[in-house]
Amino acid sequence: MEIFIVLFIVIILILITIVITVLGIDNNTISNFDKGLEAEKYLMAKLIRAGVSEENIFHDLYVEKYDGNFSQIDIVILTKVGIIVIEVKNFSGWIFGNENQNQWTQLLAYGKQKYRFYNPIMQNSYHILELRKTLKQFQTIPFYSVIIFYGNCELKNISFTSENTFVSKQSMTINIINTIINNNETIDYSNKNEIIELLKKYTLNGENEDIRNHHSNNVKEYIAHL
Repeated sequence: MEIFIVLFIVIILILITIVITVLGIDNNTISNFDKGLEAEKYLMAKLIRAGVSEENIFHDLYVEKYDGNFSQIDIVILTKVGIIVIEVKNFSGWIFGNENQNQWTQLLAYGKQKYRFYNPIMQNSYHILELRKTLKQFQTIPFYSVIIFYGNCELKNISFTSENTFVSKQSMTINIINTIINNNETIDYSNKNEIIELLKKYTLNGENEDIRNHHSNNVKEYIAHL
């Protein structure tokens, strides 16, 4: 009898796994949020293994805006050619979109299920815009927007022409970082320590539960009006 109970539980767990795999994870669920954090941490480890200095990598930054709200940035890398701002996405299925569309499309179950999510190019451009406002020297420093997709997804039809913008699967991350660094001129920061201290501050904001909750509520309100 106990064997049958164990087998029943195993079968149920397998079925649940299959359902999750087939249907994918909705972009607005807590589960997807956790997956996103895992992908970000994996990407940071990958950057460090590739030789990017850990001191120049900043994760989960909350940039305070003039209205008291916050703009959340996944990863910022301080480099000799400027600042790389990375938006990490974790999706399954087929991904479609271009830089001018407010929402991109995720297709699951061979096109039978369709979901919309905010254009990550626009999203990251907005992050960069808010970050530029925080320091005077940011006005003359090059910024590079990188959108990285993790998960079992395929970028089917992604188009964009914006300068210093990159969209790719995670396997190309290091190639993109190297392309940015090798194909652009070295810059002189007027006050690099000022930038480092500011980015550290924004990283500490991400450890503040009140700030995180405040931002989360704002995001939910925004999504509800899409």
